[in-house]
Amino acid sequence: MNLDLGNKVVLVTGSSRGIGFAIASILHSEGCQLILNGRDSAALGRAVRNLPGSFGIVADVTQSAQADYLVDKTLTLYGRLDGLVCNVGNGRSVPPGYEYPEEWQRILSLNLWSATNMVEAASNALADSKGSVVCISSICGQEVVSGAPLTYSVAKAALNAYVRGASRPLGKRDIRINAIAPGNILFDESVWASKLKEDQLAVTQLLHREVALGKLGSSNDIANLTAYLLSTLSDFATGSVWTIDGGQVHS
Repeated sequence: MNLDLGNKVVLVTGSSRGIGFAIASILHSEGCQLILNGRDSAALGRAVRNLPGSFGIVADVTQSAQADYLVDKTLTLYGRLDGLVCNVGNGRSVPPGYEYPEEWQRILSLNLWSATNMVEAASNALADSKGSVVCISSICGQEVVSGAPLTYSVAKAALNAYVRGASRPLGKRDIRINAIAPGNILFDESVWASKLKEDQLAVTQLLHREVALGKLGSSNDIANLTAYLLSTLSDFATGSVWTIDGGQVHS
């Protein structure tokens, strides 16, 4: 894929493993100057070693001050920021009906504040470069997915609303923002990796019943779409939630 992303400075939060690392890997192959981020310094170090030339910064972007630090450090290193991928998030929570205040706050911090903090911190730099933001959401924010934690679904629905609403003020500053709503994505340490180990037949039956293509997606499916949305090939796309789920969402 040639997306004319060579030498673009892109910051990917939550990129030491899983979908975030897959996104960083695709952008690395496109020639981007990459800043990786995570809270685990050991995992982040491994990711940086696997992507030569990238730079890792440990920060917890659920905290606004650390999001500011991450952007400031990026600008000190590279002098500009062309793209931001907000990938921090986690769907592991309590079952529907068992929510409590501390869990609401934890899940909202991971799946909503992590993105809003980063956009707020990076908006001036992105305005200077006429840059692009991609937020990784979920189909759980688009419709009721059986068994999905309510806390997670609400947080991702709010993230989708944020992306749609923020596109107007950000657009006036020549910044594009989009979200990607993945369905069932398989990668190391994912929920689906665990479920396959527990009961592969049940997973297969669920996929054939609920998903048009009858299979799990991969991290690279999300990474390729992310790269497209960061590129000038998608120059007229903003304020949209891009579903990539093998045909699971019905609405």
